[in-house]
Amino acid sequence: MPRLAGPALFAGIIALDQVTKWLALRELEQFERLSITPFFNLVLVWNRGVSFGMFAGSGDAGRWLLVALALVITIFLIVWLLRETRLIARLALWSIMAGALGNLVDRVRFGAVVDFLDFHAWGYHWPAFNVADSAIVVGAGLLLLESLVSRNNVRKDREWT
Repeated sequence: MPRLAGPALFAGIIALDQVTKWLALRELEQFERLSITPFFNLVLVWNRGVSFGMFAGSGDAGRWLLVALALVITIFLIVWLLRETRLIARLALWSIMAGALGNLVDRVRFGAVVDFLDFHAWGYHWPAFNVADSAIVVGAGLLLLESLVSRNNVRKDREWT
């Protein structure tokens, strides 16, 4: 892997996340729904908590606790990244760190995360999310997939020896 692939992915995710959030803030009023397709809307929502709005009522202390937690997790991910040799795992870690930093920027700037992507089907709306959230989920999924593939390859190698 070229040395700059991970940092380039990281920078691209951060840029896309911040630009799309800026556009959402500029173009949407809070809770306004802009229908794009029969299953997708744009809607401006402030998430003061974590996933699915958990801990949203914890006030300013909760905000800074979440900022500190994100920083600790990012430090852990950097240490992991420095030790990791597998390409997909490295790219996944860069993606997770970019997503975490994108949401961290929002928490520091606004006290909440800007969410605006609203997918729905049969009357059920998935909680609104953003590009940073997507990067975290995709990165975590890639880590899981990579660990399963790596584990299967190790088993196959042991069968042949």
